[in-house]
Amino acid sequence: MITGKNIDLREIEASDAEFVLSLRLDPELNTHLSVVEDDLDKQKEWIKKSKLNKQEWYFIVQNKQQQPVGTIRIYDIKGDSFCWGSWIIVPEARRYASFESAILLYQYAFFQLGFNKTHFDVRKNNLKVLNFHLRLGAVVIEENEQDFFMTFTKEDFCNKEQEYIEIIDKILLNTRKGI
Repeated sequence: MITGKNIDLREIEASDAEFVLSLRLDPELNTHLSVVEDDLDKQKEWIKKSKLNKQEWYFIVQNKQQQPVGTIRIYDIKGDSFCWGSWIIVPEARRYASFESAILLYQYAFFQLGFNKTHFDVRKNNLKVLNFHLRLGAVVIEENEQDFFMTFTKEDFCNKEQEYIEIIDKILLNTRKGI
């Protein structure tokens, strides 16, 4: 379990397949994701295989009442770099879970797993996610017709980590105030 202030990340289980599938099949949430088949058994098998892969970490994002509110995953390890994605947060939890889930994932990948950078792609038309990464400090290193390919280093994260923590504290305060 990776413990945050507003949310926690816990290792995914096959029993989470129904929740994951509901996210992946939701047309409001899956616009920028790869297509999956509406098959609960296949989703359970995919999760089981993922858990066996020692080069992959897949988490359920849950609120402090232990209710699942999203997913996030580390995969595609290349030397000292990791890719992350499968990042889906239910709309009602985005205000408090999106930012912190990304920061918790970076802290885990950089400080617990020992990676020095991340590589990932963002669909060009996914402007909210693109702007999120740019605000954090990620840089575009390449692009094609469909995607921006980005990177973000541990050093860059460390230079702004205190700022990220202050943002999470503000989110927590606003959440408690009902803002």
